[in-house]
Amino acid sequence: MTSHPRGGAGGFTLLEVLVALTILAVAVVAFMQLSSQGLRLLHVSDDYQQAVGLADRVARAIAVIGESSETGQEGRFQWESRVSLVPTPEELTSGAGPQLRLYALSVAVRWGRNRTLELASLRAVAEPSGP
Repeated sequence: MTSHPRGGAGGFTLLEVLVALTILAVAVVAFMQLSSQGLRLLHVSDDYQQAVGLADRVARAIAVIGESSETGQEGRFQWESRVSLVPTPEELTSGAGPQLRLYALSVAVRWGRNRTLELASLRAVAEPSGP
């Protein structure tokens, strides 16, 4: 049996215990911050997923008859849709058959503090040719 140089039992010094506790405290705080950040990102991701679903539903429900603008609200999301006529290239409008009109659809969804998602698409509508 070996004895401790100072004559006492072997063990950790107060300094070693304080250093170990400090390292443990830093690790626990970092883990808590990472968990908190992960939960915040999960919430933001859920908001964006709901906004995309809303924008998709609104875009699919738009009846393209002419240029228009609508607004609405669903829960905490506010949306605005716009339909505008886009100049159609001559290659698509010349010749016999139905005339094509090209419309730009835009749906903007807003929520929270400065959170915005915009969905943009084009839709071609065939119109019967005149007499």
